[in-house]
Amino acid sequence: MRSVAPDAPAPAHHAAAGAPGAGAARPAAPAQVTRPARAAWAAGFGQAVPVMLGYVPVAFAFGVLGHTAGLPWWAMVAMSAFVYGGSSQFAALQLLAVGAAPYAIVLTTFVVNLRHLLLSAAIAPRLAGWRRREQALFAYELTDEAFAVHSAQYAERAQRPKAEVFTFNTAVHASWVAGTLAGVLAGDLVTDVEALGLDYALPAMFMALLAAGIIADRRGLAVAVVAGGGAVGLTLLGLQYWAVLVAAAVAATFGLAVAPRESAADDAAADTDDRSAEDRTAQDRSTEGAPGR
Repeated sequence: MRSVAPDAPAPAHHAAAGAPGAGAARPAAPAQVTRPARAAWAAGFGQAVPVMLGYVPVAFAFGVLGHTAGLPWWAMVAMSAFVYGGSSQFAALQLLAVGAAPYAIVLTTFVVNLRHLLLSAAIAPRLAGWRRREQALFAYELTDEAFAVHSAQYAERAQRPKAEVFTFNTAVHASWVAGTLAGVLAGDLVTDVEALGLDYALPAMFMALLAAGIIADRRGLAVAVVAGGGAVGLTLLGLQYWAVLVAAAVAATFGLAVAPRESAADDAAADTDDRSAEDRTAQDRSTEGAPGR
């Protein structure tokens, strides 16, 4: 007698084909990935706008001066893209205009940019968990104004999205290159950039960013006063490019000397608060069984 086997169930893929979504893996919702990224991009660009407004006129002045000196447009744009240092670019431009030797230009640029050693040392602890290539890219786009903004942001938030940080760096760098190109193209229309006061835009913007970050910090304000006063005094004495570096080193040493005193005062205040809290806790425990409680 032949046994009759029951009907075999339909393959799983047939059922899935007949019912859309049944048994099929649903792709992850893109909004869950793109929304935080878009918020980080918007935050980084919003932080970059004030710096961009200061970068464009100064880069424009640099482009005009380069055009006046007879340098090709691509050389000016390449300098803004790869050197990316306002004071060092203007110094190199002056040396190129007078026909200085290449080693003198390189050495001058190196001395002018020595302050970035201090900036990098101050911001490096914030990037301790980053990859080497990310740290290198961040360091490549670190300027005075970028340091001021990043320092203020990291003081408020210890952890910041990398997308926010790199959006800020990329936006301000692009504005510097775009301003240079605009200055080169408009070089025949503008003959005197000093009359427009464009050379003061960058220092004014940096002082505004610095003031916003130290106005509520007494130690930071004291360090800024020492650094600014020292830089002005050394410049008047003829130290020129070394004035900023020496003044910054002296001010940083002053800040480190003041820091332990403030830390000790803060620790003493914290200990007093902790003791007061412990006394209140002990008093509450001793009166737990008292009538009326």
